[in-house]
Amino acid sequence: MLKAGSSAPRMVLEDTTGQTVRLSDYQGKHAVLLFFMRSTSCPVCNRHVRDLVNRGDELAADNVRVLLAVPEDQEKATTWKAKQQIPFPVLTGRHESPHEMIGLGRKVFGSMQQSGSILIDRQGIIRHAHGAAMPTSSYDRKGITAAIASLRTPA
Repeated sequence: MLKAGSSAPRMVLEDTTGQTVRLSDYQGKHAVLLFFMRSTSCPVCNRHVRDLVNRGDELAADNVRVLLAVPEDQEKATTWKAKQQIPFPVLTGRHESPHEMIGLGRKVFGSMQQSGSILIDRQGIIRHAHGAAMPTSSYDRKGITAAIASLRTPA
């Protein structure tokens, strides 16, 4: 898992329309909150996403763009996004899952996706990183809120 204070990874992902998305595309423009779902069928992860959707205006006011990373393929991600009416980009990996790219893939009696989040500031530095094996503890709302608040004050 990534650590706060380190540079953002060079991730190349695809959104549900097939467009290439790079974290570096946001550098200098917006902070990015990247939430990694265990799966689109996880009810707990879906509650966390619903909270992010409900906080969308607040996050946008802080110049934070929300991206959702899912381990499923583009077709399943597209169907889920439409069904859930998700306003944020939903991202998948091209050759490996987004989770594996940052160390949220875990081998426990087979393969299991962990969930979590990273907040990257406009300069491309990770300001918050959190991961968890259990979805109930994967959404660190207080930590994310504190990290966003820290973006408002000069370092």
